[in-house]
Amino acid sequence: MSSCSGMLDIDSHSGVAPDNITEKDLSALRMGMYNEVQNSPERETYILFDLLGGNLKSKTGSSLDLINNILSPLNSIVSSGWNGCYNALYHVNNVISIVEAQPESELKNTILGEAHYFRAYLYRLLVTRWGGVPLIKKNTLEKLPRENEENIWMFIEEELNSAISLLNTSDNYFYLSKDAATALMARVKLETGKYDEAYKLAESLITGDKYALDNFDEIFRGKDNNEVIFSFSCRMEESNITLSTLFYTYAHPNKGSYVYEPDDEVMLMYDDNDKRKDISITYVGSDACINKYPSGQTGTDPVVISRLAEMYLISAEAQGLSNGLGRLNELRKERGLDPVSPKNEEEFLNCILDERRKEFLAEGYRYYDLVRTNKAQSVLNIKDYQTVLPIPGKELILNTNLEPNPGY
Repeated sequence: MSSCSGMLDIDSHSGVAPDNITEKDLSALRMGMYNEVQNSPERETYILFDLLGGNLKSKTGSSLDLINNILSPLNSIVSSGWNGCYNALYHVNNVISIVEAQPESELKNTILGEAHYFRAYLYRLLVTRWGGVPLIKKNTLEKLPRENEENIWMFIEEELNSAISLLNTSDNYFYLSKDAATALMARVKLETGKYDEAYKLAESLITGDKYALDNFDEIFRGKDNNEVIFSFSCRMEESNITLSTLFYTYAHPNKGSYVYEPDDEVMLMYDDNDKRKDISITYVGSDACINKYPSGQTGTDPVVISRLAEMYLISAEAQGLSNGLGRLNELRKERGLDPVSPKNEEEFLNCILDERRKEFLAEGYRYYDLVRTNKAQSVLNIKDYQTVLPIPGKELILNTNLEPNPGY
């Protein structure tokens, strides 16, 4: 017993009770929030929409087999994503309640702005996956029912408005800024069909003097660049977001477990003169691999959340063919491609979706791009009910106020 006495000491050596936090603790509290939001949803969350969107397949089956396997109430990717988002939300809510009680300061406003951004970011992850979900503005032990989807989107916009009002510039793109909140708001406005607002927000970042389209090599190889607006740093000592181990084979110089490979269609979708091709995909021997995350088993890679290319494509889609084609072709020219000339709005939207697929491969866009444009069923060959994820089975057991999504 005496040899174990130290292990039985339950007083925390690293934690501080919320009531005892002072201004000198705020920086550590802030870094803990970044760490929690980055890591809690786990690595497949960042590529889930590529897994469900037909961009990736497992070594043992087709992309549709992978989609059907994931879309089960018992699948661990589904449950870890749900639990991870709510674990992170618990942490963010805790930060807000603590920081609101602190004396006024610039750091206080910065942390509150970041916390409101993160709440919007996490609820967007939830609503684009499950539709209506429990809305928890303050931590509680109550078993809450699902809020309707429209109200979740309204809350996301409210949180981003708060973030925009509180945030300013940042030291680098690994910290949140007003621009990062503006970029996420542009995405949300597009996804909710508020095209004029989405266009104006995207253009404010395109026409400013801070960002510019940059080389893929610089964006995804850890170099200084002018395109990234916000990215999780995923430093090796603090991160479990080891995406590249999922994509490289053990024959790669940095090695990997090769859990997922690009769909055959993905390996054929880039033109030879597309500057994105070699950074996006590669072959290791005869095995096709995603190449955006280069560390393999040697470390971790940053995960980009917002960058200027998305603003070009948001602006283009939001304006429609007559006014938006220019922005689409500007991006294509920067990536080494000739302009396109769609004849109508349907062709234009297909051009946008095709460009988004190439631009954001393995960045977590494809599935919801198809869902929000009502193309998921025809393109992916999925059933109507599979345009949302199942509520995890364990959550339905633990919280009887939850209702399953229809069809599951």
